[in-house]
Amino acid sequence: MFRNQYDSDVTVWSPQGRLHQVEYAMEAVKLGSATVGLKNTDYAVLVALRRASSELSSSQRKIIPIDDHLGISISGITADARVLSRYLRTECLNYKYSYDTTYPVKRLITNLGNKMQVTTQRYDRRPYGVGLLVAGYDDDGPHVYQVVPSANFFNCKAMSIGSRSQSARTYLERHLSEFKSCSKDELICHGIQAIRGSLPNDENGKEEQSPLLNISVAIVGKNQPFKIFDDKENLYYLNMAKERGDPPVESRQDDDDDDPPSPPEEKPQTPPNDPTVLVATEER
Repeated sequence: MFRNQYDSDVTVWSPQGRLHQVEYAMEAVKLGSATVGLKNTDYAVLVALRRASSELSSSQRKIIPIDDHLGISISGITADARVLSRYLRTECLNYKYSYDTTYPVKRLITNLGNKMQVTTQRYDRRPYGVGLLVAGYDDDGPHVYQVVPSANFFNCKAMSIGSRSQSARTYLERHLSEFKSCSKDELICHGIQAIRGSLPNDENGKEEQSPLLNISVAIVGKNQPFKIFDDKENLYYLNMAKERGDPPVESRQDDDDDDPPSPPEEKPQTPPNDPTVLVATEER
C-alpha cells in the first residue's frame, strides 16, 4: 500500500524499512534465463541457458570468462553484467601485475559486493539489475558464489538463479550429497539435468532436438583453467546426461501424479446384528 510514494528513489525508505528500487532490481534477475552453479572437491561447474531475443538474432552470451581461475554466469540485464565483468577483469589484472599470482576468490567477491552496495545508497545511481554465479578455484579449493543486486553474496555448494530456477534448485537439493564424491563428468551431467528441469515441457523437447542452441557449459578446477565448452563438447555431455536417464524434476512430479491410485484399505467386517451397520446403510 502506498508503494508508489516510496519507490521513486533508491535512497527513500518505506515505512516498513524497505528499499523498493533494490527489490525491483532483484525481480529483474528472476526474469532472466536460468543458470546453475555447482561444485565438488576439485571442480566448479556453470551451466546456463542461452536465449535469443528473436528468431533473427543470435543468442546472448550467458557465461563470461574473467581470469584463468574465475568466470561468471549471469541472469538479468546483460549490459549491467558487462560493466561488472569489466571491473572484475581489471581487478584480477592489477592483482596479478602487483603480486604475480591469482586473485583470491573470496576477497574479489567482497570487493565486488562493496562496489555494488554503493549503488544502493546514492541517489544518482541505480542498483545493478543482474545476478551473478561466480565459479572459481584458488588455494582454498573450488568456489561457487551467488551475488544479488542488493550487494549480498553467498558461498554456495550449489545454486540456481533466473526464471523457473526453483525446479533446478529442487534437483540440486535432492542430489546435494552426491556432488562431493562424484567425478568431473558426473558433476557436469548433474548441472545439465538441473538446468533441464527449469525448461517448460514444450521447450524441453526442443532442447533435446537442438541442444547446441540452448545450453552453455563452463568448468574450472584443479589443474583446469576456466574453460567454456564448444559445441562438440556440449553435445558429448548432453548425450551422456541423456544416457543417465535421470529425468528433470518436473517430469518426476508428473510421473508421481500419473501413478495408479492405491486400492482402498479393507475395513473389518461388522456382525449383521450390529446397529451401526443399519445406520450406515440408511445414510447411503
